[in-house]
Amino acid sequence: MKEKKFFIFSAFDVRKVFPVSPVAASFLLYRYAKRGFIFRLKRGLYAFADALPPDACVANRLCEPSYVSLEFALSYWGVIPETVYQITSVTSKTPRRFEASGKIYSYRRIVKKAFTGYAVERQGEYSFAMADAEKAFVDSVYFRLFDGKKPMDRFNKDKINIAKAVKYAALFGNSKLISAVKQTLK
Repeated sequence: MKEKKFFIFSAFDVRKVFPVSPVAASFLLYRYAKRGFIFRLKRGLYAFADALPPDACVANRLCEPSYVSLEFALSYWGVIPETVYQITSVTSKTPRRFEASGKIYSYRRIVKKAFTGYAVERQGEYSFAMADAEKAFVDSVYFRLFDGKKPMDRFNKDKINIAKAVKYAALFGNSKLISAVKQTLK
């Protein structure tokens, strides 16, 4: 599986590599997880215990489609100085929350037309979808307003392109969001 670059895999992926039945593939994964050779990320999804992929890569696979955003992405781009331990992603599906490998992966839902502003980043052999700095900032302001909180005030404004951020805010169709983004970035 490692040779075929299956870093995170399911029974379906096992069947792509080995000619086994669905039941045999599931039983093989169950048995190897019990022995500690592989690690169960969630029901039906596994990774090698000795080579866990980066958090952002795991986040993308736990809930598809999704991209890493909010404070984790802002920290990744150096917009906020803090190290963030909860990996928060954005999805167009139902919000979820997972605990895997001692970390918390949470997913927030946005409208489909605002599900943009991310690119595939690479970290060694791994790739993952990560929001760009402006989209992560707008997503953060959106969810803070949604949760009744004030927009963040401690961040590096020089790393945010105002015009690009306002363009992303317009995708939400929310005038309060556009106003909050402009006000926070002035």
